[in-house]
Amino acid sequence: MIEQHIFNNRYRLDSKLGEGGMATVYCGTDTLLRRRVAIKVLREQYASDEEFVRRFYQEAESAARLSHPNIVNTYDVGREDDTYFIVMELIDGPSLAEIIAADGKLPEPVAIDYAAQICNGLAFAHRQGLLHRDIKPANILVTKDDVVKLSDFGIARAVSQQTMAMTKPGLVMGSVFYLSPEQAQGHELRESSDLYSVGIVLYQMLTGKLPYTGESPVTVALKHISDPVPTLDTEGIGVSPALAAIVNKLLQKHPEHRFASASEVASALREARERPAFAAYETMDDAPTQMFRAVGAPQPPPRPSRLPDYSYTSIGDDEARRSRSGGRIVAILSGALVLAIALGYFLFGHSLSNPLVATVKVGDYSHMLDTQAQQAIVNAHLNVHVKRQPSNADPINTVISQDRQPGSQVAPGTFITLFVSNGLPTFGLQNVIGYTLHDAQQDLQGKKFAVKLTHAFSGSVPKDSIIAEKPAPGTQIHENSTVALVVSDGPQPVSMPNFVTMQLSDAQRLAKQDGFTLDATQQPISNIPPNVVAGQDIAAGTLSTRGSTVHVTVSSGGDLAPVTGVTGKAQDEATQALTAAGFTVKLDYQISPNDPSNGQVIRQDPPAGQSAPRGSPVTIYLSVPGAVPDTDGMTLDAARALLQASGYAPGNVTYIAEGADGKLVRTEPAAGTQTSPGATVNLIVNNAGQPTP
Repeated sequence: MIEQHIFNNRYRLDSKLGEGGMATVYCGTDTLLRRRVAIKVLREQYASDEEFVRRFYQEAESAARLSHPNIVNTYDVGREDDTYFIVMELIDGPSLAEIIAADGKLPEPVAIDYAAQICNGLAFAHRQGLLHRDIKPANILVTKDDVVKLSDFGIARAVSQQTMAMTKPGLVMGSVFYLSPEQAQGHELRESSDLYSVGIVLYQMLTGKLPYTGESPVTVALKHISDPVPTLDTEGIGVSPALAAIVNKLLQKHPEHRFASASEVASALREARERPAFAAYETMDDAPTQMFRAVGAPQPPPRPSRLPDYSYTSIGDDEARRSRSGGRIVAILSGALVLAIALGYFLFGHSLSNPLVATVKVGDYSHMLDTQAQQAIVNAHLNVHVKRQPSNADPINTVISQDRQPGSQVAPGTFITLFVSNGLPTFGLQNVIGYTLHDAQQDLQGKKFAVKLTHAFSGSVPKDSIIAEKPAPGTQIHENSTVALVVSDGPQPVSMPNFVTMQLSDAQRLAKQDGFTLDATQQPISNIPPNVVAGQDIAAGTLSTRGSTVHVTVSSGGDLAPVTGVTGKAQDEATQALTAAGFTVKLDYQISPNDPSNGQVIRQDPPAGQSAPRGSPVTIYLSVPGAVPDTDGMTLDAARALLQASGYAPGNVTYIAEGADGKLVRTEPAAGTQTSPGATVNLIVNNAGQPTP
């Protein structure tokens, strides 16, 4: 169904709410009245089936007569082409099934309130001659204001894992977990049948679980018929005696032992709320019913309505729907027949559970699916017990063997025990976390488990030990199952930092941050200042394990000596003095035009008198004018000395036949040129006494 489709130019489909066995429910809008509605649309595959269409309309017609605060209202029913739909009240709230799934068991006051509202709605429906026949949490809606609404009156149910269906005439169809014993047997239904289902729902609200469960629908239905009535542990789950007695009375096997009406249940619930310690109803324990079949064709429930009831139909011949007077005759004859059978039993000692069949032949149920075998046993007028056991050869849920020999003759109603495979033997999974890989594999493979390995880094689990296993330890798993182990590769490796040239304190801080231990060894190194890392044994960038120890060499400096003072000395003199004291010299310049100190050391670093390692550098700062000095007419040696004192390096000497004999003619760059200290200045000299170039 395409969203935004509009039925009959009035009802617009907005979004899908859910799907059932024969219909899909949409959230929609009544564009005429401008209100939100729920629209139930019959599935396409059923639209061509007259019986389904009739039942679909039956639901709408039945529900339309039920205008009550605790029943979902039906507004309209219609058809467009081959599509049939019902327009209903839209309930803004979850189903009771969703509430139980989310919260587990409900507080007693809430359970009483919800159950009372359910009974109020049922009481009204019963007064209209309608039985619901499918009371279960999924069909009970709760608004945001905690108003309970019953839904799905009279709609046929689809067969599923939570629905039981019998194909034999006289058996019925219904939601198996909430099915009354008489409904499971195909007997006539009364108001008390709905009340039994209310008892199941109330039990589930108080305990968070169902009273009867099993591996198959047939098994659950049999428990409704033959298992003892469940009782509530008032102390264990904190349920009052008054409410526990009400639940017990609702769940009686015989309808006449239950409450007479839904109104009576609602009154009892109100009384239990006022007097919780007083159990007003005696706990009974019905005798179990031994036959899971209809004892003759079922009669439709009493309904003053002129409409027939198709909600839950017996699957039998049309002739089963006989007149009321014919039913009385059959009842009288049946009673006489039962008396005759009982008399024959006591007189002759024969087992006459079935008056038409003296004995029943036991079939061969081996290798059948358990549900198929149970169905066959029930159809043969026998009862069934299921015992599950592991098997290496038989697939899960198939019959391994049976306690009665195939072909043997037994009395009707005899119990046949089926031994059903639940697969390979199971074992509790051993906890191997913390084991070494070798030990873990040896233990698991010795118990016939397959082992799958994955690896992960771990800072807390040693390398080649087990970090985790899946499934969790203690889980029951089948033989030959695969167990996944996570194996530790040890701490995740990280790149080794470069500690060289760092101060020792900084190197230690970085090592701790990256997870390494720094082992420092002091060593005198003349050209490296004290407390500076000079080397490391693991090269920078190497992938190493956190927690590793890296050994570093730290300089303690050379032999210490006092620094000679050279301030005010010429460059050559200062250099000679420092070199003689065991230091190296580093030259720097300070430009000071027209400073009388030009050509002299104006400061030094380290200063005079401070101790420093021998061989370490001492920087001297030479005052220079910043321009090439005038050397014209000077001798070559004097010009060189002046250039050096001015911070320049004397360069090449060129001889020419100009100027005074042997005197400097000029320099390149020329005198007065401003150029950086340390630059080379070439000298041009008269060639007196020198060969002419």
